[in-house]
Amino acid sequence: MRVHYLWLLLILGHVASARYSSANDWTVDHPQTLFAWEGACIRIPCKYKTPLPKARLDNILLFQNYEFDKATKKFTGTVLYNATKTEKDPESELYLSKQGRVTFLGNRIDNCTLKIHPIRANDSGNLGLRMTAGTERWMEPIHLNVSEKPFQPYIQMPSEIRESQSVTLTCGLNFSCFGYDILLKWFLEDSEITSITSSVTSITSSVTSSIKNVYTESKLTFQPKWTDHGKSVKCQVQHSSKVLSECTVHLDVKYTPKLEIKVNPTEVEKNNSVTMTCRVNSSNPKLRTVAVSWFKDGRPLEDQELEQEQQMSKLILHSVTKDMRGKYRCQASNDIGPGESEEVELTVHYAPEPSRVHIYPSPAEEGQSVELICESLASPSATNYTWYHNRKPIPGDTQEKLRIPKVSPWHAGNYSCLAENRLGHGKIDQEAKLDVHYAPKAVTTVIQSFTPILEGDSVTLVCRYNSSNPDVTSYRWNPQGSGSVLKPGVLRIQKVTWDSMPVSCAACNHKCSWALPVILNVHYAPRDVKVLKVSPASEIRAGQRVLLQCDFAESNPAEVRFFWKKNGSLVQEGRYLSFGSVSPEDSGNYNCMVNNSIGETLSQAWNLQVLYAPRRLRVSISPGDHVMEGKKATLSCESDANPPISQYTWFDSSGQDLHSSGQKLRLEPLEVQHTGSYRCKGTNGIGTGESPPSTLTVYYSPETIGKRVALGLGFCLTIFILAIWGMKIQKKWKQNRSQQGLQENSSGQSFFVRNKKARRTPLSEGPQSQGCYNPAMDDTVSYAILRFPESDTHNAGDAGTPATQAPPPNNSDTVTYSVIQKRPMGDYENVNPSCPEDESIHYSELVQFGAGKRPQAKEDVDYVTLKH
Repeated sequence: MRVHYLWLLLILGHVASARYSSANDWTVDHPQTLFAWEGACIRIPCKYKTPLPKARLDNILLFQNYEFDKATKKFTGTVLYNATKTEKDPESELYLSKQGRVTFLGNRIDNCTLKIHPIRANDSGNLGLRMTAGTERWMEPIHLNVSEKPFQPYIQMPSEIRESQSVTLTCGLNFSCFGYDILLKWFLEDSEITSITSSVTSITSSVTSSIKNVYTESKLTFQPKWTDHGKSVKCQVQHSSKVLSECTVHLDVKYTPKLEIKVNPTEVEKNNSVTMTCRVNSSNPKLRTVAVSWFKDGRPLEDQELEQEQQMSKLILHSVTKDMRGKYRCQASNDIGPGESEEVELTVHYAPEPSRVHIYPSPAEEGQSVELICESLASPSATNYTWYHNRKPIPGDTQEKLRIPKVSPWHAGNYSCLAENRLGHGKIDQEAKLDVHYAPKAVTTVIQSFTPILEGDSVTLVCRYNSSNPDVTSYRWNPQGSGSVLKPGVLRIQKVTWDSMPVSCAACNHKCSWALPVILNVHYAPRDVKVLKVSPASEIRAGQRVLLQCDFAESNPAEVRFFWKKNGSLVQEGRYLSFGSVSPEDSGNYNCMVNNSIGETLSQAWNLQVLYAPRRLRVSISPGDHVMEGKKATLSCESDANPPISQYTWFDSSGQDLHSSGQKLRLEPLEVQHTGSYRCKGTNGIGTGESPPSTLTVYYSPETIGKRVALGLGFCLTIFILAIWGMKIQKKWKQNRSQQGLQENSSGQSFFVRNKKARRTPLSEGPQSQGCYNPAMDDTVSYAILRFPESDTHNAGDAGTPATQAPPPNNSDTVTYSVIQKRPMGDYENVNPSCPEDESIHYSELVQFGAGKRPQAKEDVDYVTLKH
């Protein structure tokens, strides 16, 4: 009735939503009913599809106990969740994800998943999920079933459970919510079942939260025993180690009948009787008929006296014989299959039967462990055995097995035994023969040739032995292929070599016996002669002590002599070749020679390399040491060094490093400045050497010589002109200094002299001499002003009486004279002596005479001279 009501609500909800929707092709998928309990949470997986493919939700609401108001054409009820797209960004996917107990886990495209936490019991019923997308609207009912307490899980079992067959039980709970974890645990008779429990195959748990189903389940896979029949299996629901609910079922394990067998007595002597009892202890399902079958040594028993009772069967054996001994069991069947009892063994006692001997292994190999077993059936087993070798008793051996640790040929022969127990002794049935095989004995290799054997001779060897079982069938030689077999046991070696290996032979039947190797003792000249460096241990450098040794590997006979050769020439005799202080001139190929009475052997050439610092360095210039400028020159640093020079350094005549590290120094294009001496320095891993200087002369080209001559003439001419000017300037300077001296002796008065020169008319004919006439000098005034500061004191730097001690001059008694002088010839520049003499006054000097001393003129007289 409740299910029909639920379907009715779902149908009404869909009709209402379709009635008030502008479209009827909304698709909303979610579980039909979701289960939970008070305080837990509930997750509603939900998918939707709008009528318009690209439409997005504008609004989503979740109602509780909703109704449709026909007047307002709207749904009313308790709103648990209400989210609208943001107005600022219509395309935004951001919603208010959580409102109160409801969390929206979906999106605006196709997901409408919700979560309510915590859930309450009064949330049972229908929830209404209202979604709008533009003008499209939809109301989707969602049914909740919330109980006040956690509800029980359910256990699913197969229709039939059989012992020792794998079976799977499923514990399920119609609940799953992320954030409220639950755990399903299994118990058998109140004992927790884990994955490591005996007979448990696996325990797997899973949580399913799909659009159609929401549940949690755990699967227990195990192999039940028949003793598990009727036991309880419980599934518990736990949350935070607290038991919420549980469900219990009882196992109905189907199994075959379980039988128990008893024998009375288990040991009996021959001709007595025995009774065996088989009882059915348990069976599920029950036996349909009490039909018990008996088996001996795995085979059914027939024509035996049986007594069948309910749940029990008896087997009676009269006049027991030794053939009745063996293992017995009983069997009964139900609808599941046959059930068998354990096997019990019936022992019949009797005296030993005639014995037989078994030899392991047979035939036996010499040195092998051999075991002889006396076979004689007896019950109880024989306690004493007597062994015979070739019908003679073997003292000390009374056991069933006779063991020979290492069999030898004398152990061969016939063996027999006699067994005995408390009921009597048996008889000898037949003898067994022990055959001992052994490899050929005393094998030797004999040389049938003259001695001594020289290298290249032919040698004949014969293989011999003493005895063998079985007979010798073949021979072997070692090393293989060392010669040709003339006949079985005879070997011929053609042209024996100096290093012939020792030869041995083997005589073979099923096994081979090898003779001791025979050394041929071949005489030969010394072998593997070589030169060894004794010292130094590392590389050889000039000035070191070097010791060479002549060594060889083999020589027969051993008496030898040693000789040394350098580059093919005999140097000395002796095993050692010593250099007290080795020099580069000692370098070369050295051989040592060793000889004995058979011959002589020369070693391979050993190259003596002496390492030394660069020496004999010199600089060679190509194309020569005199090169015209503009060409190129290559300077090569040639040296003698070992190892070769790894770094070169070039220097010019001043010793300056030219920063060139190659063996060649290239100068291109050449300049005259390149003229000079050059030297090079070479460095290797041993040291450094330096060459003497080599001079490179770079001479001018014809073009440069012409330019230089012209430049030199111009320079000389310039120097000559400057020298003339210098002489004149010096003369003028001396004249000015003389005038200055006169002025210093004159009074401190100022004077003015005007030189009025007469105008000359230039000559009309012929060129005038330089300096004779200067038109710019016409109507010009030459003057000089001398000012002597009036002071009563002397110069601070003058030597003599201070001014305070000298009497002042008497100005009233002074007389002034004027002296007028003519210009002497040669006082002016650029005036040739041939010019007419100028009679005009050029300068005057004022001389003051008075009583007393003339005042000292100051040395720093300021004056100005103007001249044309």
